[in-house]
Amino acid sequence: MFALLLLFLVFVGLGILSIIISLPLIDEKVKPNPLYGFRVRATLENPKVWYAANKYFAQRLLLAGVVEIVAAIALFIMPNISVDMYVLGVLGVFAIAFTIAMIQSFNCLKSIRQESNDSADPHI
Repeated sequence: MFALLLLFLVFVGLGILSIIISLPLIDEKVKPNPLYGFRVRATLENPKVWYAANKYFAQRLLLAGVVEIVAAIALFIMPNISVDMYVLGVLGVFAIAFTIAMIQSFNCLKSIRQESNDSADPHI
């Protein structure tokens, strides 16, 4: 039971950490940098793209953190769940939520870059 409680605290803590990491990005307080944020060439080369893409990604990261916390709690209160099933369940839920967040963020980045390129076109 101690191992399950310890894992519960770790997973809830990681969910909270995901939420905390996302907040400055949502508030657009993190400048383009090589260490923190949704860092790809397109975001690092253009501050407008950086802030828009990071805000979008961070909103999804926040949601993934909340989903992880909910999964950690829901699986923790399940009677007779094994430690292995608990870990696989919480990690699986977070992996799915984070993968969806990344796919949506890359799709959004394409749109942001297109809008950025369109607004730079003098023929429009």
